[in-house]
Amino acid sequence: MAETILSSPLFAEAVLPFILVFTVVFAILQKSGILGKDKRQIDALVALVVGLITITFANAVGIINSLLPFLAVAIVMILVFLILVAMVSHEGTAKWETGFKKTIIVMIFIAVIVVGLVVTGVWDYLAYKFLGPVGSDWFTNVVFIAIIVGAALLVFFGDKKHEGDKKDK
Repeated sequence: MAETILSSPLFAEAVLPFILVFTVVFAILQKSGILGKDKRQIDALVALVVGLITITFANAVGIINSLLPFLAVAIVMILVFLILVAMVSHEGTAKWETGFKKTIIVMIFIAVIVVGLVVTGVWDYLAYKFLGPVGSDWFTNVVFIAIIVGAALLVFFGDKKHEGDKKDK
Protein backbone atom coordinates (compact mmCIF):
# COMPACT_ATOMS: atom_id res chain seq x y z
CA MET A 1 0.00 0.00 0.00
CA ALA A 2 1.31 3.43 -0.91
CA GLU A 3 2.11 5.79 1.93
CA THR A 4 0.67 9.26 1.60
CA ILE A 5 1.89 12.42 3.26
CA LEU A 6 -1.13 12.32 5.60
CA SER A 7 -0.24 8.86 6.94
CA SER A 8 3.42 9.73 7.40
CA PRO A 9 4.64 9.72 11.03
CA LEU A 10 6.49 12.97 10.34
CA PHE A 11 3.23 14.66 9.44
CA ALA A 12 1.28 13.28 12.42
CA GLU A 13 4.03 13.75 15.01
CA ALA A 14 5.64 17.00 13.87
CA VAL A 15 3.71 19.05 11.33
CA LEU A 16 0.19 18.83 12.76
CA PRO A 17 1.15 19.40 16.43
CA PHE A 18 3.39 22.31 15.36
CA ILE A 19 0.61 23.95 13.35
CA LEU A 20 -1.85 23.48 16.22
CA VAL A 21 0.45 24.87 18.92
CA PHE A 22 1.64 27.74 16.71
CA THR A 23 -1.94 28.73 15.82
CA VAL A 24 -3.26 28.54 19.38
CA VAL A 25 -0.31 30.45 20.89
CA PHE A 26 -0.44 33.09 18.16
CA ALA A 27 -4.20 33.54 18.63
CA ILE A 28 -3.83 33.85 22.41
CA LEU A 29 -1.03 36.39 22.07
CA GLN A 30 -3.00 38.41 19.52
CA LYS A 31 -6.21 38.38 21.56
CA SER A 32 -4.57 39.16 24.90
CA GLY A 33 -2.05 41.71 23.65
CA ILE A 34 0.50 40.57 26.24
CA LEU A 35 3.45 41.56 24.06
CA GLY A 36 1.78 44.76 22.88
CA LYS A 37 -0.99 45.77 20.55
CA ASP A 38 -0.38 45.42 16.80
CA LYS A 39 2.82 43.40 17.32
CA ARG A 40 1.98 40.58 14.90
CA GLN A 41 5.62 39.84 14.06
CA ILE A 42 6.64 39.45 17.69
CA ASP A 43 3.57 37.32 18.44
CA ALA A 44 4.36 35.13 15.40
CA LEU A 45 8.00 34.74 16.44
CA VAL A 46 7.07 33.73 20.00
CA ALA A 47 4.42 31.31 18.68
CA LEU A 48 6.99 29.85 16.28
CA VAL A 49 9.48 29.25 19.08
CA VAL A 50 6.85 27.70 21.37
CA GLY A 51 5.64 25.45 18.53
CA LEU A 52 9.17 24.31 17.67
CA ILE A 53 10.05 23.67 21.32
CA THR A 54 6.85 21.68 21.75
CA ILE A 55 7.55 19.29 18.88
CA THR A 56 11.08 18.59 20.17
CA PHE A 57 9.61 16.85 23.23
CA ALA A 58 8.04 13.49 22.43
CA ASN A 59 5.97 13.53 25.64
CA ALA A 60 4.31 16.81 24.70
CA VAL A 61 3.53 15.58 21.18
CA GLY A 62 2.20 12.31 22.62
CA ILE A 63 -0.14 14.18 24.96
CA ILE A 64 -1.38 16.39 22.13
CA ASN A 65 -1.92 13.38 19.84
CA SER A 66 -3.75 11.55 22.64
CA LEU A 67 -6.07 14.47 23.40
CA LEU A 68 -7.03 15.42 19.84
CA PRO A 69 -9.24 12.39 19.06
CA PHE A 70 -11.12 13.03 22.31
CA LEU A 71 -11.48 16.69 21.36
CA ALA A 72 -12.82 15.79 17.93
CA VAL A 73 -15.37 13.34 19.36
CA ALA A 74 -16.44 15.84 22.04
CA ILE A 75 -16.93 18.57 19.42
CA VAL A 76 -19.06 16.25 17.28
CA MET A 77 -21.17 15.27 20.32
CA ILE A 78 -21.66 18.94 21.25
CA LEU A 79 -22.63 19.68 17.64
CA VAL A 80 -25.21 16.87 17.65
CA PHE A 81 -26.60 18.15 20.95
CA LEU A 82 -26.87 21.71 19.64
CA ILE A 83 -28.57 20.55 16.43
CA LEU A 84 -31.13 18.53 18.39
CA VAL A 85 -31.76 21.41 20.81
CA ALA A 86 -32.17 23.81 17.88
CA MET A 87 -34.82 21.50 16.42
CA VAL A 88 -36.73 21.54 19.70
CA SER A 89 -36.20 25.20 20.52
CA HIS A 90 -37.14 26.58 17.14
CA GLU A 91 -40.11 28.90 17.46
CA GLY A 92 -42.27 27.56 14.67
CA THR A 93 -45.88 26.53 14.62
CA ALA A 94 -45.85 24.68 17.95
CA LYS A 95 -45.79 26.78 21.12
CA TRP A 96 -44.29 24.71 23.91
CA GLU A 97 -44.25 25.57 27.56
CA THR A 98 -40.85 26.50 29.00
CA GLY A 99 -40.83 23.57 31.44
CA PHE A 100 -41.59 21.11 28.67
CA LYS A 101 -38.78 22.55 26.52
CA LYS A 102 -36.34 22.24 29.41
CA THR A 103 -37.43 18.64 29.96
CA ILE A 104 -36.90 17.79 26.30
CA ILE A 105 -33.47 19.49 26.30
CA VAL A 106 -32.40 17.54 29.41
CA MET A 107 -33.61 14.32 27.77
CA ILE A 108 -31.63 15.15 24.62
CA PHE A 109 -28.54 15.82 26.75
CA ILE A 110 -28.92 12.49 28.55
CA ALA A 111 -29.53 10.69 25.24
CA VAL A 112 -26.39 12.17 23.65
CA ILE A 113 -24.32 11.18 26.69
CA VAL A 114 -25.73 7.64 26.72
CA VAL A 115 -25.18 7.23 22.97
CA GLY A 116 -21.61 8.49 23.39
CA LEU A 117 -21.02 5.96 26.17
CA VAL A 118 -22.54 3.11 24.13
CA VAL A 119 -20.66 3.95 20.91
CA THR A 120 -17.29 4.29 22.64
CA GLY A 121 -17.77 1.05 24.59
CA VAL A 122 -17.66 2.75 27.97
CA TRP A 123 -21.26 1.69 28.68
CA ASP A 124 -20.34 -2.01 28.48
CA TYR A 125 -17.22 -1.42 30.55
CA LEU A 126 -19.23 0.29 33.31
CA ALA A 127 -21.91 -2.38 33.21
CA TYR A 128 -19.24 -5.07 33.50
CA LYS A 129 -17.57 -3.26 36.41
CA PHE A 130 -20.83 -2.82 38.34
CA LEU A 131 -22.70 -6.01 37.46
CA GLY A 132 -20.16 -8.48 36.13
CA PRO A 133 -20.31 -10.35 32.84
CA VAL A 134 -23.78 -11.85 33.34
CA GLY A 135 -25.75 -8.74 34.24
CA SER A 136 -24.60 -6.27 31.58
CA ASP A 137 -27.53 -6.91 29.20
CA TRP A 138 -29.96 -6.79 32.09
CA PHE A 139 -28.48 -3.50 33.33
CA THR A 140 -28.69 -1.92 29.87
CA ASN A 141 -32.32 -2.96 29.44
CA VAL A 142 -33.32 -1.72 32.89
CA VAL A 143 -31.66 1.67 32.35
CA PHE A 144 -33.27 2.16 28.94
CA ILE A 145 -36.69 1.15 30.26
CA ALA A 146 -36.27 3.53 33.21
CA ILE A 147 -35.38 6.36 30.83
CA ILE A 148 -38.39 5.64 28.62
CA VAL A 149 -40.78 5.40 31.59
CA GLY A 150 -39.33 8.58 33.12
CA ALA A 151 -39.73 10.45 29.85
CA ALA A 152 -43.31 9.24 29.45
CA LEU A 153 -44.17 10.30 33.00
CA LEU A 154 -42.66 13.73 32.41
CA VAL A 155 -44.64 14.16 29.22
CA PHE A 156 -47.95 13.05 30.72
CA PHE A 157 -47.70 14.61 34.18
CA GLY A 158 -45.08 17.35 33.77
CA ASP A 159 -47.21 20.44 33.03
CA LYS A 160 -50.40 19.76 35.02
CA LYS A 161 -50.00 22.91 37.14
CA HIS A 162 -49.76 25.10 34.04
CA GLU A 163 -53.08 23.80 32.71
CA GLY A 164 -54.83 24.92 35.91
CA ASP A 165 -53.28 28.35 35.61
CA LYS A 166 -54.67 28.75 32.10
CA LYS A 167 -58.20 27.85 33.20
CA ASP A 168 -58.16 30.42 36.01
CA LYS A 169 -57.40 33.31 33.63
